[in-house]
Amino acid sequence: MKPPRFDYLLPGTLDEALGLLAQHGEDAKVLAGGQSLVPLLNFRLVRPAHLVDLNDIPGLDGIRVEQGRLAIGAMTRQRAVETSSVVRERCPLLAEAMPQIGHVQIRNRGTIGGSLAHADPAGELPAVVAALDGELVLRSRRGERRLAPHDFFVGYLTTAAAPDELLVEARVPVTPARTGTAFMEVSRRHGDFALVGVATSVTVDTGGVCTACAIALTGVGPTPVVAREASRALVGVKPTVDALADIGRRVASALTPDSDLHASAEYRQHLAGVLTRRALARALERVDGQPGAKERS
Repeated sequence: MKPPRFDYLLPGTLDEALGLLAQHGEDAKVLAGGQSLVPLLNFRLVRPAHLVDLNDIPGLDGIRVEQGRLAIGAMTRQRAVETSSVVRERCPLLAEAMPQIGHVQIRNRGTIGGSLAHADPAGELPAVVAALDGELVLRSRRGERRLAPHDFFVGYLTTAAAPDELLVEARVPVTPARTGTAFMEVSRRHGDFALVGVATSVTVDTGGVCTACAIALTGVGPTPVVAREASRALVGVKPTVDALADIGRRVASALTPDSDLHASAEYRQHLAGVLTRRALARALERVDGQPGAKERS
């Protein structure tokens, strides 16, 4: 398998890269880690006339905390996020999801921005960013845009980024006090894309009442599915075992996943409900000072 012919372009600055994208538009593809793009090239599923390599551009990687948000540069390697103490302390949901992405060899090279821009509906990172109500920062010669996940992810392997725009940063809120998070998924083998994955976040007050809840799923639609109605049903009540089971049923009943060679729609729907219940229970066990859901009546 060999890729089609293309012009290889190696900009040294962000401005130079944006200029190349403005010049070549839809005839150009961006190379970050290459873990998704290179196989597509080799199978000739994409045929760009120009390949713009971002790896020599300084300042596109890095992890920092800014105004209550964790900001991660698009060229930050997935392995760097996985091993970051800042990510573990400030955004444990993201830290928990990272080891589920492929294998360590893939994460050594793969980038945060590349995974998000690829927008695979079975990918872990889109679901995490959606669950946390994060923000995707796009830049072009025309200026900067900041999009919410539901605006950025528009379909299967499709985002709202224009041909001349580059995803430069992902931002997610720092996890607030009295909040537990959990990420769970089921795949045929470790390193495979998930059949279904669930990212959850639950905040409770000192009386054990849920004050905020977020649930996002991967593998059950063309984009990450945020279960807003089911999440709202948990707010204002104590999350008992029965309450979590009800949320799982609500999530499953609202989904219309597709069948494929790996799993039927019915199986994905059932699995989504089970994983939602289990992920919420695990998240509650991680709230400081909160008893686990198993202990609740």
